[in-house]
Amino acid sequence: MSIVIVQGAHSDSEPLGADFYAGLRRLAAAVGRRLDVRPCANLREFLAQLGSARAGNAEFVLIDPGELASQALAQPEPLRQALDALPSAYIEVHDGSATTLDERLRAHAAPLATIVINRDLAASYRIALGIALRRLGRG
Repeated sequence: MSIVIVQGAHSDSEPLGADFYAGLRRLAAAVGRRLDVRPCANLREFLAQLGSARAGNAEFVLIDPGELASQALAQPEPLRQALDALPSAYIEVHDGSATTLDERLRAHAAPLATIVINRDLAASYRIALGIALRRLGRG
């Protein structure tokens, strides 16, 4: 029973750090869920991790393309296919409105939510995880 964060690079923002992710993991564990964070250096890794989430039957996926959003926009079909193949709901997480995935990248099944707290990625993650845990609690 897991939630997966597939995360692109954010070179222009402060790294969130191990303590932050440990806190998110504790929140998930408190309700019987495991949280896996999968950082990706490039679009190829990002797509592979989405495929891994699919193969691992993740219950929920938080996607944070970061700087990879512009690369995905240049070739939208691979990301669209990867999102369409997810077995579960997903939420987009961003630290700025400029990095949100536009309609050319959207899967047939759009994200459950897109969370953008400008210049506060940590808040975006906390809100997205809260939504995911609440949705999973209904199941």
